[in-house]
Amino acid sequence: MTRWSHPTVTLSSLDALAAEPLHGYGLITEVTRLSDGRVSLRPGTLYGALDRLLDAGLVTVEREEVVDSRLRRYYRLTEHGGDLLADETERMRRNVEAATARLHARTRRATPRLSGGIA
Repeated sequence: MTRWSHPTVTLSSLDALAAEPLHGYGLITEVTRLSDGRVSLRPGTLYGALDRLLDAGLVTVEREEVVDSRLRRYYRLTEHGGDLLADETERMRRNVEAATARLHARTRRATPRLSGGIA
């Protein structure tokens, strides 16, 4: 498993690109939407992460276009990026399942039981 200095940024970016290619601002917007506002990327953080994702072969540049005299680069999830996202999603699902089981067990232990009770 690849280790990242910013796993939330990495996984959020891969998740945002799972549906369709996006440019930088579109990625920032989609990550915020998908996280219900809990993750808010700044451009410097995003573009640093995108450079690492490109270097690792997890995303690729699908196309570039000029909009208002500025270059807009669209990023696409690669097959390797999709595999990593699927693996991490499964790992997180198992972790949530285990945590949920522990919480349920804790709740059952914490619930007082009435014995021979009064109706």
